[in-house]
Amino acid sequence: MAEQQKRILLIIGGGIAAYKTPELVRGLRSSGFAVRPLLTAAAEQFVSPLSLASVAGDKVYQNLFDLNDEAEMGHIQLSRQADMIVVAPASADLLGKMAQGLANDLASATLLASNKPILVAPAMNVQMWHHPATVRNMAQLAQDGVHIMGPETGDMACGEYGLGRMSEPADIIAAIINLQNLEQTLQGKKILITAGPTHEPLDPVRYIANRSSGKQGYALAHAIAARGGDVHLISGPTNLTTTDLLANNVDIVQIETAQQMWDAVQAKLAETDLFDVAICTAAVADWRAQTIAPHKIKSEIKKGKKAAPTLELTANPDILAGLAAHKKRPSLLIGFAAETETITAHATDKRQRKQCDWMIANDVGDKSGARGGVIGGVMGSDMNCVQLISAAGCEQWQTMSKAEVASALADKIAEKITLNLADEIGGAL
Repeated sequence: MAEQQKRILLIIGGGIAAYKTPELVRGLRSSGFAVRPLLTAAAEQFVSPLSLASVAGDKVYQNLFDLNDEAEMGHIQLSRQADMIVVAPASADLLGKMAQGLANDLASATLLASNKPILVAPAMNVQMWHHPATVRNMAQLAQDGVHIMGPETGDMACGEYGLGRMSEPADIIAAIINLQNLEQTLQGKKILITAGPTHEPLDPVRYIANRSSGKQGYALAHAIAARGGDVHLISGPTNLTTTDLLANNVDIVQIETAQQMWDAVQAKLAETDLFDVAICTAAVADWRAQTIAPHKIKSEIKKGKKAAPTLELTANPDILAGLAAHKKRPSLLIGFAAETETITAHATDKRQRKQCDWMIANDVGDKSGARGGVIGGVMGSDMNCVQLISAAGCEQWQTMSKAEVASALADKIAEKITLNLADEIGGAL
């Protein structure tokens, strides 16, 4: 391996998600990492040592009791020669061994012998993920300082649906890059992030909402925490796991409605010193019901047909504008604009109306027509293509994963804070 490259020891656990690991290895090498694969016995049933060796350009390690490797304490050397250990997919069995400190095979012995950062990307059946034993194990690993990526919600190989899918290779790579960023460029900076949708109840059964998944806001919380930021996340209802964020000391407040989100934002402003940055990624509902019905609204039949009820709506708090006008306004205020047409013009106008410093615009219009041309594929997907709009103009970014967008935006924020600090110092001289 080239000395100048960061070295990843990739431990591959058993599970169907192991089929994604050749893609992960290729992506890591394209990003400048050297990769050494370590296969568990179960993983060999899903991906071959030969295919991994071919894409990694290195030997694949498998056996704790290999006479040649263990003559030199191979499991110790494997952990020492890596800059980071990545476990993907991390099966329930392997996570359990890690949490309990077991070491009866090469993978678990290497992990126990490691003094390097460890990132795990869990992958398992949804019921296995929610099982109390797995919950206990993940809590222990978080307490031990293990970095956790995912899992994601989606279809399972077993035919079930829910949390348990391994994060996509591009997102794992972005997380690795974040963790390898040794410069804590946001160390000590207080960052407020809003994420996800809001649910505005109509009655005990129904509510007004949108398709926001919260993925971009959660990815930003990851990226900023990796750079040393003190992250405070206020999240609407999502299907995203918070285990990995909690492991990185992200403070999380869960809310449901826009009013609750605004109340939580104001509480944060009141309880802490001035926030350096606020990033409003949340897709906050503009309106809510004037009156919430105490019981389920029943259909009315008029002239033999079902008649729609009349809904009286009222405006929700404008959180972004409220932050801009607040006496404790963050030094850098960033909004998000989800638009379906004339993206740049609408986002530019929104930045000026809301009086924020930056507006991140993204096109959520559905180009495929899969949803009737009304709602775009960006909401809920893992990819995004954004424009950064400021007083200086508009920057068009290429299409990237939401984790990569978060990483790039975190770097922009760190750069802006550094420039502001330099201006303050210069003005004081």
